[in-house]
Amino acid sequence: MTNTDGTVPFWERKQLEAMTADEWESLCDGCGRCCTHKLEDADTGDVYATQIACRLLDCESCLCSDYPNRLSEVPDCLQVTPSIARNSDWLPKSCAYRRIAEGRGLAWWHPLVSGSRATVHTAGISVQGHVLPEPIVDPEDYEEHIVDWIQEEPAPVSKGAQ
Repeated sequence: MTNTDGTVPFWERKQLEAMTADEWESLCDGCGRCCTHKLEDADTGDVYATQIACRLLDCESCLCSDYPNRLSEVPDCLQVTPSIARNSDWLPKSCAYRRIAEGRGLAWWHPLVSGSRATVHTAGISVQGHVLPEPIVDPEDYEEHIVDWIQEEPAPVSKGAQ
């Protein structure tokens, strides 16, 4: 892929560790999948995604309502790092950080490729319309809300459908 000015996009020419803070932040596609509660099986260590959104996630826009303070406001919130992108199975397969770490590049619906923040929603990648706000679910009932779709990556779409 080449930019309109003939240069190669930063995500195709830089290692994750070499990206600037702004480049790193722009890799987030705003899908909200990583902002859902995860449950870990104490016996096996397996991690399961739920359809329960973090209390800071705006379920419509799929963006954090207090991004600058999220790490102090939500004790379980994690800052995605290059190490997490390379080594964490709990990051969705569709996650741009994980895709870049695995050498798969960005998908057509990613805002850096499509030029629009809306494509993550129109492609069905985001959690928009699929999650429940944390405050309405009793923590004792989280197991009832385990879902597989958060970890799945949609099938590629043909050029004509994009």
